Amino acid sequence: MTPFPRQDYASLRIYDPGRRPVPVDLSDNTNLWGPNPGALARIRSASPDDVRCYPEVYADTLRAAVAERFGVSPDCVTTGAGSDDILDSAFRAVAGPGDTVAFPAPTFVMAAELALVNGMRPRPVPWRQALADPRTLLEGDPAVVYLCRPNNPTGSLAPGAWVERLLDLAGPNGPLVVLDEAYADFAGETLIGWAVERPKLLVARTCSKAYGLAGLRCGFAVARPEVALEVEKSRGPYKVSRLTAAAAAVAVRDAGGWSARTVTECLANRERLFRELVDRGLRPQESSANFILFAAPSGSAAEDAIALREQGVGVRPFQDIPELGDALRVTVAPWPLLERFLEAMDRRLAALEEISR
Repeated sequence: MTPFPRQDYASLRIYDPGRRPVPVDLSDNTNLWGPNPGALARIRSASPDDVRCYPEVYADTLRAAVAERFGVSPDCVTTGAGSDDILDSAFRAVAGPGDTVAFPAPTFVMAAELALVNGMRPRPVPWRQALADPRTLLEGDPAVVYLCRPNNPTGSLAPGAWVERLLDLAGPNGPLVVLDEAYADFAGETLIGWAVERPKLLVARTCSKAYGLAGLRCGFAVARPEVALEVEKSRGPYKVSRLTAAAAAVAVRDAGGWSARTVTECLANRERLFRELVDRGLRPQESSANFILFAAPSGSAAEDAIALREQGVGVRPFQDIPELGDALRVTVAPWPLLERFLEAMDRRLAALEEISR
């Protein structure tokens, strides 16, 4: 008999971020300035048919908006219920027995999870090693190479020339390169235009960060038409609701410049927060995203995260970050929220100092 569940599911656990609600939640990198107002207005103007009818089969309204925003053809665009849905569909479209997904590590935790879900083997390569020689990501002929740029949780931005070198080495007969640009709006640059020039490059985006639409679960990606088509086939029809597609289309176009303005404020606050963390000796990492990773003051990220959450402030703990050790990731937000975070952090630092006496 075929076992249920599959034997290669043994290492999988149901996703549980372990978070209880707190007044100031800076743990998930969403837009704490709120949702794009134009998108919210579209939701509020919903008609009965927006709920009664099936959505467009492949979210053509959103595909058209993405095509317009990034100057590509609509047949180069694919969509999904969040960018992780697109990653899942892309992995599934190429997955075969024994195939691997290679990625620099640490990175977005779902890269390894989605590889396992699709019967593939994750193959992490330390970032320092990958940056020294991108050929290390191509060893063993992986079916997929996954890159997060800017990277989560570190916030680092792999050089464009390095990405170009990897693509040249991979070539048209190599792996599908999936470039996750969830945080690209905060980096000031995107490689999305490369996706229509390179034969096996998929650039994925999310509406959960800069656009403020995390609750709608919507993402999109750009690739050459033949690549986008295979991801669409893998994902299946009717996956993006009518209201989600319509609201996301408004947010992507950003006609009023709301998202652009919040990104500008976020970048200013990111710099200010970085200096505050430096002043506290917490070794923040340079970030091109809407978050900052810094050293856990006690040496235990889990204990520090619990202590801050008890004060009503949520951050995300990470263990064993290279050259940093245990670390905490804090989302950049409007300054009053960051002030509350810094006040809680100061109390935590004072408590640790008292313990050490």
